[in-house]
Amino acid sequence: MSPLSSVSPEDLLIDHFDRLPDSLLLLVFNKIGDVKALGRCCVVSRRFHSLVPQVENVIVRVDCVISNDDSSPSSSSSSPSSSSDKSRNPFSNLFRFVFLGTIVKPYQFLTQFLGGPKRPSSSGSSSSSSSLFLAEDGEVDQGGVTHHSPTQVLKNFNEVRFLRIELPGGELGIDDGVLLKWRADFGSTLDNCVILGASSVVYSTKSANDSGADGFCATNNGGGGDDNGSIPESFYTNGGLKLRVVWTISSLIAASARHYLLQPIISEHKTLDNLVLTDADGQGVLCMNRDQLEELRVKPLSASSASKRTQVPALNMRLWYAPHLELPGGMVLKGATLVAIRPSEQSAVAMARKEVSDVSWVSMAFEEPYGTAAKMLVKRRTYCLEMNSF
Repeated sequence: MSPLSSVSPEDLLIDHFDRLPDSLLLLVFNKIGDVKALGRCCVVSRRFHSLVPQVENVIVRVDCVISNDDSSPSSSSSSPSSSSDKSRNPFSNLFRFVFLGTIVKPYQFLTQFLGGPKRPSSSGSSSSSSSLFLAEDGEVDQGGVTHHSPTQVLKNFNEVRFLRIELPGGELGIDDGVLLKWRADFGSTLDNCVILGASSVVYSTKSANDSGADGFCATNNGGGGDDNGSIPESFYTNGGLKLRVVWTISSLIAASARHYLLQPIISEHKTLDNLVLTDADGQGVLCMNRDQLEELRVKPLSASSASKRTQVPALNMRLWYAPHLELPGGMVLKGATLVAIRPSEQSAVAMARKEVSDVSWVSMAFEEPYGTAAKMLVKRRTYCLEMNSF
């Protein structure tokens, strides 16, 4: 006898999904996370449609970033320019490097030297009839494609606790082979930012264990430096310093622009415990925990008068540099640079508590192998500088 012959017609009409408890379905939906996949789940049944808005873990992958201004996007990074005379480089005169623990003379940033963060534009020839874009709230119709903002899509969710938004790519246009990563934590303003950069990344067949006990080798490159972490003289004259200035300012502009766009989402979703805004390239990560999210709701951010981004406060920065940094596994960072940034007010409090030497938060900013690079760099000589609000 066939197994189906013993099944009554009434049994065939039973929706076996109804036998699953809501708690189990919500567990599955939270594992899915992706907002587009959850949207497809909504059309399966009325029950699914009623449960999806209760999902706590949501991932929003943005398809494109739409510019609201008419100006063409410009790259925020530039290649280093060669110069034999340090006095001809205006950036070398803006910075004053000193050892940790001494006073640094503040300077005023000249932001007109730098363009805004590069933002990829959307394509009207997309084959999809609907996609997610990052811009102001609402819908945009371009070439028959309807774009929905994350703010609009997230209105369908009532109990989001963990939100991850992923941009299609990093905002900063950098040359091939250049490494640039940043992580920033925000409340109502910048809490801290860590930037890791390298002028080039190569791979060596030589084991990192052969380079020394600490796993890296610092070369002089003819610049008068040594193995104790000093910056070689050539760093000031060949455009190396100027390039690091561009990296730092561009990363801060990108981070503050992302923070500004999150305002309506944070205001509307009171249940949020953790928010991460990253990109598919892994270039930058903006993080906010529950206390920081609540701080932004209570204390509105200060917007920059120049553009749609959060104003960056006066900052204290610490910089570490290695001409050649070899990591376990054979990855070699040339011109490796680590910059740790905090608002000046926080730095003053840390100094009063004698916590100025605590750099554990810096070494934990990146995933491997870049976390190892940060741990290596903080062992080297520290240079300090300050930056005015911009």
